Amino acid sequence: MSQEESSPRMRQLVDWSSAIWAGLIGGAVFLVANLVLTPVLYGGNAWVSIRLLASIAMGTKILAPPATFDAGALAAALVTHFALSIAFAMLVAFVVHRWGLIFGIVGGALLGLFLYLINFYTLTYFFPQFFPMRGGGMFWGHLLYGALVGGLYEAFEIEEFEPVNAESAQEA
Repeated sequence: MSQEESSPRMRQLVDWSSAIWAGLIGGAVFLVANLVLTPVLYGGNAWVSIRLLASIAMGTKILAPPATFDAGALAAALVTHFALSIAFAMLVAFVVHRWGLIFGIVGGALLGLFLYLINFYTLTYFFPQFFPMRGGGMFWGHLLYGALVGGLYEAFEIEEFEPVNAESAQEA
């Protein structure tokens, strides 16, 4: 029996903790950039972005002027934004976890591009209030968010492997 036959095949596991941290950090960077750049690119103030995010959970009535501080809107926006950031980071981690840092960055950027397309070319059917945000700023923001999350995940990842038995290898 050769060594190859006696040693079990191994499968790399996704490090979900690293995915969560990558999502939180990438989400925070994206949120801050969005709060700074949205008024510059689209007009208004940073509270417009907060209220837009909050409208996903609270409905469109939160968008009524004035676009000023609202504790409920801020809480809803933060919960919604970071929940979506973590969920997307988990998707990125699932896709890039076997390939290394460069693929993590490039693959994350591509997934960020797809996220932009999904958000602004399909989900605006359900959330039309986001349609005016479609454009270069959001495009580059999503691309950079994906690259950051993919890179952070690969940087934080602790590689763990599990043996693959013959039954699960035939199923895969």
